[in-house]
Amino acid sequence: MAVTMTASGAQLLLLALCVYRGSGLQQSAPRVRLSFKELMDTRAARPFSFSFNTSDYRILLMDQDQGRLYLGSREYLVALDMHNVNKEPLIIHWPASAKRKGECQMTGKGRQGECANFVRLIEPWNRTHLYTCGTGAYQPICTFINRGWRAEDYLFRLVPGYVDSGKGKCSYDPKQENVAVLINSNLYAGVHIDFMSTDAAVFRTMGGRTAIRTEQYDSRWLNEPVFIQIQQIPDSAEKNDDKLYFFFREKSLDSSGGASPTVLARVGRVCLNDEGGQKSLVNRWTTFLKARLICSVIGEDGVETRFDELRDVFIQPTQDERNPMVYALFTTAGSVFKGSAVCVYSMADIRNVFNGPFAHKHGHNYQWTEYTGKIPYPRPGTCPGGTFTPGIRSSKNFSDEAVNFIRAHPLMFHPVYPIHRRPLVVRTGVDYRFTALVVDQVDAVDGRYEVLFLGTDRGTVQKVIVLPKDPTSMEELTLEEVEVFRTRAPVKTMKISSKRQQLYVSSDAGLTQVSLHRCGVYGRACSDCCLARDPYCAWDGESCSAFTPSTKRRSRRQDVKHGDPLRQCRGFNAKVEKRLREIVQFGVEGSSTFLECQPRSPQATVKWLFQREGKRKVLNRVGVLKTNHGILLKSLNQSDAGLYHCLATENNFKHTVARVALRILDRDIVLALTAQDEDEEPKTRQAGPYPQPSLVSTPFPPEIRLINQYCQSYWEQLSPKQQQQQQRKRTSRRHTESQDQGLG
Repeated sequence: MAVTMTASGAQLLLLALCVYRGSGLQQSAPRVRLSFKELMDTRAARPFSFSFNTSDYRILLMDQDQGRLYLGSREYLVALDMHNVNKEPLIIHWPASAKRKGECQMTGKGRQGECANFVRLIEPWNRTHLYTCGTGAYQPICTFINRGWRAEDYLFRLVPGYVDSGKGKCSYDPKQENVAVLINSNLYAGVHIDFMSTDAAVFRTMGGRTAIRTEQYDSRWLNEPVFIQIQQIPDSAEKNDDKLYFFFREKSLDSSGGASPTVLARVGRVCLNDEGGQKSLVNRWTTFLKARLICSVIGEDGVETRFDELRDVFIQPTQDERNPMVYALFTTAGSVFKGSAVCVYSMADIRNVFNGPFAHKHGHNYQWTEYTGKIPYPRPGTCPGGTFTPGIRSSKNFSDEAVNFIRAHPLMFHPVYPIHRRPLVVRTGVDYRFTALVVDQVDAVDGRYEVLFLGTDRGTVQKVIVLPKDPTSMEELTLEEVEVFRTRAPVKTMKISSKRQQLYVSSDAGLTQVSLHRCGVYGRACSDCCLARDPYCAWDGESCSAFTPSTKRRSRRQDVKHGDPLRQCRGFNAKVEKRLREIVQFGVEGSSTFLECQPRSPQATVKWLFQREGKRKVLNRVGVLKTNHGILLKSLNQSDAGLYHCLATENNFKHTVARVALRILDRDIVLALTAQDEDEEPKTRQAGPYPQPSLVSTPFPPEIRLINQYCQSYWEQLSPKQQQQQQRKRTSRRHTESQDQGLG
């Protein structure tokens, strides 16, 4: 009978279970977590809603000037409006021919749908055309797309009659990753160039120059690589020093050693003006070098956890085009222990390693050691005609000694360590891995901040900032985690537009456009907005809203660095306390009741105060079960009646989250009343579904009045629609009872 006045048993069980559900991720728990439905309710996201028979969506190009986002998928090319991805999308169907699909299936492929044209490359060719390549059902093909001068032309079609071979530009197997970039009509690609995917290379084609590649079937150069990112980064003011940097992971040559990692993360580079050797390394790179990327963390027990599987790289431009910041996303190599980390590297550190000693296998154990012999001139890896080699016009003029040295010594001895020699973000002991990464630079009131958006293999995106806590440590804050897909799927690719304040996220099944901020979800108080520490958001005097540097300074309250509401929200905090409603709740003697209190932030600590007869003290009652959603009071008695205050503390800021006035009903009277309710309908119910307010003032015992108050307050809380539903239920019950009597 006790459940008639308190939460149901099922609700209490769920609330108790929540204790365990929330406990695992407290250290890095997001301040706000939104399901896909909740994200849609904010109206800050748009899923791409046009459905056609395709899969494997990849964002291959973002054109900020035309405001177009270009997707490649299975047999389709799609051009989307960056402002609204559902506004008149332009779609090209580009399938492999039926004949080619048949030939592909004859080779034993196609059991998993591979015998199709998976679009893997879209690069700008000139102002009006794009160059695109696909797997072509295991026979890579390329062609041009006419997109017109302006986005308003709504032109998006393949150039008729033109098909080019995609060998050396796009992989045969859709499961093999490839990266490519067009520079001065030359296509540079990290790609597998054979049907069986055994020959991987960094390849240069097109542009009227001789095709050039890495040494074939030489594991010292590349050993089963997976290419992640490729980008031109100038080394100096001299154009001849320009280099192409590429990031990849590969199998270790020492993986049989047991303690050695099986996979290694690498950064490599070649000179853009490399023409290959004259006698040795003909049509091969003569400037190819690579180095290891280290991303690891040392635990309290002194054990080092290494993140060796490079998954994504985001290159953040700076004011100096020669020194962008390199953000790299790693995961652990094992399948049992799930871990992810983000490390940041400076180009200065990367160049220092490439200018350092070379690695050399030497000794009876054939171990990697530092090469201490003579280094030939010009130094291997130096570009012809550059700052240090002005008299050498072509790589074909390199000495045989220099070419043969780089052929045998492509690896640098020292690895590249991240800035501060530690990761920026770490996740261990969680049930997911990061899969994609983009970074935004945001100007706030108290400085510029870098915000990381991290896609996961469970279809969510986390928004993270990292702040300096003291000179030796950093503080990582996960501002939010949102589900970006209707059906859960790993995040495959992401692009960010700071100009439009939008994030674009793709999976195998689709794409979603998401705003970079949803300030309103942090709360309706100045303190909530300030404690969130989101550089995109500020308190404008009335609500938590998007912050823009042009806003008048007096009307904005923001404190990303410290998150101090006491300093930022003077005058607003007292108003919030006054507006807090006192909730009246009823319990029955001997039973249990649940007092709900859930702070907006998982970083807040909660303390309950009990007030009776004007005296307030910390709740230290026996028989209290504390959960993340409130407290469960067991075996109620009359001394439990009083006012309960739920006090949350975060960042030294204390505020009341809930006030609950608990009133205790006599168990015997409740039993008697409920028994009467089962036997007959009291006359007091003829006037309405519940007792009218006038009945409260009748000379009934206090317990009866409490029950009347409880029923009346419950009835007032219901919406008109719910009241009608309750009335229909009661009418139906009376009708059933009268039928039963008639049958009797």
